[in-house]
Amino acid sequence: MSERWISDRLHKIDASGIRKVFDLAAQMKDPINLSIGQPHFDTPQPIKDALERAVEEGKNAYSQTQGISPLLKKIQDSVTQQWQHADRHVFITSGTSGGLMLALMTLVNPGDEVIVFDPWFVMYKHLVTLAGGKVVEIDTYPDFKIDVDKVRAAITPRTKVIICNSPANPTGAVAGAAELEALAQLAMEKDVALISDEIYKAFCYDGEFVSPAQWNPQTIVIDGFSKSHSMTGHRVGWCHGPQHVVQQMIKLQQFTFVCSPHPVQHAAVVAWDVDISDRVAEYKRKRNFMLGELRDLYEIQGAGGAFYLFPQAPWGTGTEFVKDAIQNDLLIIPGNVFSPRDTHFRLSYAADDRTLQRGVEVLKKLARKA
Repeated sequence: MSERWISDRLHKIDASGIRKVFDLAAQMKDPINLSIGQPHFDTPQPIKDALERAVEEGKNAYSQTQGISPLLKKIQDSVTQQWQHADRHVFITSGTSGGLMLALMTLVNPGDEVIVFDPWFVMYKHLVTLAGGKVVEIDTYPDFKIDVDKVRAAITPRTKVIICNSPANPTGAVAGAAELEALAQLAMEKDVALISDEIYKAFCYDGEFVSPAQWNPQTIVIDGFSKSHSMTGHRVGWCHGPQHVVQQMIKLQQFTFVCSPHPVQHAAVVAWDVDISDRVAEYKRKRNFMLGELRDLYEIQGAGGAFYLFPQAPWGTGTEFVKDAIQNDLLIIPGNVFSPRDTHFRLSYAADDRTLQRGVEVLKKLARKA
């Protein structure tokens, strides 16, 4: 096999540091796994039942590329009622990752610049690279808030897209209305596409979720069932935005993902009406527990939503701290997976209480080494 077979774009992408930790977890006997970015509860039973029915009823072929009508109608009706935007159209994606890839491949030309907020969800940088674009990072340390003046200063004639993620992975930061309004208005002023990744919107613990689409009707929203309904393996999400963008994304989906898995879309029709408030309350309780146990020993900002904390390592680099944690059977993710900085680490509190308690004990022990 010749090395020249591999494309240049793939050589620009490193294997995910998160996947490396997943692989490590599989080799350990009883790890304290706070690395996984997915809910620890199973898919709710009504959704599993609906999926089984769909399979048994033969809904196993391709669906329409844009998604099945019952699911499209539920989401479109909700979006229309919420936003009242004349030009806001929905289609079903193969998870939010699929939606992000379609959006960036639709919008970004080689050499275009895409603004992301540092620290960023690991996939953003690599999807921009696949599209031939260049990531421009806006520093949000230490409080992980959006400084719109920094964004304005970073915009150039090559700026094509801004990606906003609130609640955010890895920090759990929830952007406030003032931040998002200013960002939305700046994107309109500069004629830059704004993508809002809203996959964690159900998990806002200290206030109501706010979308930049409230102020910018051209915002492209990416959302899905993976985190809220514990359907990460089912690969069903949705996107809504202006028709001229959505039409091109659907065209690209036809020749890539083809469609979101057909039987899962029927399960998603049921999922749309499943009450997940008990899960949200459980994760708020877990968030409060982790903050109560760790805040005196670690500098922790953000943490208003999703199910992540992004503490600053109390000594050494983030990588050095994580290596020591792993030697104590605790799996967490070094912050340099999400950022040029190597000062923090990410932990997920989407775990059972026993695992969280074990994790807290190790983190307290490691903090005292400072």
